[in-house]
Amino acid sequence: MKVVYTPQELQKLRKELQGSVGFVPTMGALHSGHLALIERSIKENDHTIVSIFVNPTQFLPGEDFTQYPRRLEADKKICELAGVDVLFLPQKDAIYNKDEILLKAPKVKGYILEGHFRPGHFDGVLQIVNKLFHITSPTRAYFGKKDAQQLYLIQQMVRDFFWNIEIVPCEIVRDPDGLALSSRNLYLNESERQKALLLSQSLKKAAKMIQQGIEDCSIIKKRMQEILEPLEVEYIEIVNREFEPLNMVEIGNTIILVAAYVGKTRLIDNLWI
Repeated sequence: MKVVYTPQELQKLRKELQGSVGFVPTMGALHSGHLALIERSIKENDHTIVSIFVNPTQFLPGEDFTQYPRRLEADKKICELAGVDVLFLPQKDAIYNKDEILLKAPKVKGYILEGHFRPGHFDGVLQIVNKLFHITSPTRAYFGKKDAQQLYLIQQMVRDFFWNIEIVPCEIVRDPDGLALSSRNLYLNESERQKALLLSQSLKKAAKMIQQGIEDCSIIKKRMQEILEPLEVEYIEIVNREFEPLNMVEIGNTIILVAAYVGKTRLIDNLWI
């Protein structure tokens, strides 16, 4: 595994890679969810590049940028053992300038749900992903479905900017008890972790209701709210794959999303129907 630290190094190395290239962008603190993305990329491509960069521009003031888990040596080992070809470890100064051209998320779909509660977050996400695409020139890029709105906006950016990149959505990976894997789960103590299970439990209840023929979104959201009542819920929303609100569930075209605080830790989860 080659480890590179600057965009220039990686761009030079990229020219030497023959065949297809898969790219997995991460912020580190790698877990089994990241590993699933990496393993899929390795399976589907001749070469795999992984980046680890805690991107400051997608954190709002007062969020957990400085506290975000950093486990670089462990992450390196995970990538090496998985069979990653190139690991990209840039510093902030190698990525950002003081007065640079910016990207803006769409005025509507970039400022609903996650974008409403974290205004400007997706500006930073799209900015860094755009830069990383330029640096890595991948054939395919792999993103988890847990960050569903992020996935949607990246797919839109690829279309809008005419990138010749295949975006590969990957299924949510969960612990055996149902908790969706997240680097921020490291913040949870034992009691909070038990409370965090309410997110996946509310989604399981929604799925069961739909299986029973209940497709009225207001009824489903009300039941989910009851389950999530012990938590500080930011939103429960049911949308189609274009992130437009639904009144009735559309099988094969629905995402149920939830965001809530467990103690001081903000968690998100979703279910694709």
